[in-house]
Amino acid sequence: MSMFTWDRVDPEPGEAVAPHQRLSWGKTVGLGAQHVVAMFGATFVFPVVMGLDANLAIMFSGICTILFLLVCQNRIPSYLGTSASFVASVAAIRAQGGDSADVTGAILVAGVVLVAVGVLVHVAGAGLVHRVLPPAVTGAVVMLIGFNLAPVVAGIYWPQDQWAALLTATFMVVAAVLLPGFWSRIAVFLALVFGYVLSWAFDAVFGMISSCAGAGCTPVEHDRISWAGVEAADWIGLPSGTLADGVSVVHGPSFSLSFILLVLPGVIALVAENTGHVKAVAEMTGEDLDPYLGRALGADGAATALASLFGGSPTTTYAENIGVMSATKVYSTAAYYVAAAVAILLGLCPKFGAIVNATPGGVLGGITVVLYGMIGLVGAKIWVENQVDFGDPANMVGLAAGIIVGVGGVTLTITDDFSLSGIALGTILVVAFFHLVDRTRRSDTASVTGPS
Repeated sequence: MSMFTWDRVDPEPGEAVAPHQRLSWGKTVGLGAQHVVAMFGATFVFPVVMGLDANLAIMFSGICTILFLLVCQNRIPSYLGTSASFVASVAAIRAQGGDSADVTGAILVAGVVLVAVGVLVHVAGAGLVHRVLPPAVTGAVVMLIGFNLAPVVAGIYWPQDQWAALLTATFMVVAAVLLPGFWSRIAVFLALVFGYVLSWAFDAVFGMISSCAGAGCTPVEHDRISWAGVEAADWIGLPSGTLADGVSVVHGPSFSLSFILLVLPGVIALVAENTGHVKAVAEMTGEDLDPYLGRALGADGAATALASLFGGSPTTTYAENIGVMSATKVYSTAAYYVAAAVAILLGLCPKFGAIVNATPGGVLGGITVVLYGMIGLVGAKIWVENQVDFGDPANMVGLAAGIIVGVGGVTLTITDDFSLSGIALGTILVVAFFHLVDRTRRSDTASVTGPS
């Protein structure tokens, strides 16, 4: 049977639709559009905060979703949106003078590394992931990645319009927690709309604002919302133009070992995200998907590398779309092909990208202050869900130094031209210290108890 043949079903209310099944094409298109809305906010907000193009990110999210489904043989329903795991690394690259080509070059290498991890897991089995990256380690790495972003909010976005940022953050918190069902899952998108409307009202009532992005810059008066780029953009066309740092929207990668080391910790986060996604889908569908974990990791790595090759954003499986499946009990991969097609069409609308790129800095400040904190707390969530015992010194002491080094931006100078700092150094210490004490303790225990 062809991968592109789905069994047509008409289930009773509450009855699940399996990945190899589909509803009528009319209902499938509707569900596909719902998946687009669910991934919408985060997928184009993260490229903006990384200084990359939103149109290109949206378009490649569709292309990469199709790639993922094909590699996984339509067994794992998933949408690949923009990954947040590299946002802190990208901020560090730009702080050290790197441009967008350096960013995409480093992320491309990370994608290739994830492909290699996927191949290794496919051959050795899913247990390899749990042995090398147990929940104690992955939780710590995800936590330091998220909390390392705090200075980006404080130094770049929040100062551009603190009141718009505060009100947008407040709205997003309320929307994500108090709105019913599906609406809470698109809180990022709703917060973006709210922030736009709020900034427009502030421009009308209070006039221009005097601010700038980044420490040391000279504040200038400007409107919070400028539609000049939107008016000039075409309705239909390929992503084009230049980014804020002067690099073309579609560009080739540039490679630097220092920058590559900064993004490699993001691979650990992607392994954790994909593993969690596969487990969640397996639990919902009742299928054993462990044999497909290697494929999922490799597919996400290939997708990230492909997008980065052309200047696009890194990808990951999206929890937002798991929420849609949980609510609808429709796991049909046909709906994801529809969602991918819609995303590609959106990516071919430059005017849409111009609207996204015109998002006021204060609005991004409000959204990112919540999102970045949530990324950090996902690490704590991994610990809680896996019952990591911090009464165990291997967990408490083995992880402590790496987290502080990563969050605090500590630097280890190795030569005059090479150093490790922040997330890269923190991740190395988390992995090394944990396994150092954990394995030493196990060896000591084995020598005391002896063979049974």
